[in-house]
Amino acid sequence: MDYTEKVIDHFKNPRNVGELKDANAIGRVGSPSCGDKMEMYLKIEDGIIKDAKFMTFGCAAAISSSSVATELLKGMTIEEAKKLTNQQVVEKLGGLPEAKIHCSVMVEEAVKAALEDYYKRK
Repeated sequence: MDYTEKVIDHFKNPRNVGELKDANAIGRVGSPSCGDKMEMYLKIEDGIIKDAKFMTFGCAAAISSSSVATELLKGMTIEEAKKLTNQQVVEKLGGLPEAKIHCSVMVEEAVKAALEDYYKRK
């Protein structure tokens, strides 16, 4: 399987890994087909994502997709984050093998789950 240099970089040096202790939005998703699990932590203040972290158990594509997503999310408004697509994540990574696109879809689902959690808490 061929990964882009960006995928490999984000896999070997993932950004924003770990739990966010003061997160007020947490999304947890999993993919039964491949066994990947993803947790997205967001700190939202005044409608803006101030911080984002993740914990992902999975392959290089899942980890790098999570890493890129946290970079994209920081500074976004809630409305912008709602519109984040797996395609944006894939483009930021310079592409993913067809068999690994589901990893970027999991990121999109994790962000949506985190935003749902945020609204439930309010």
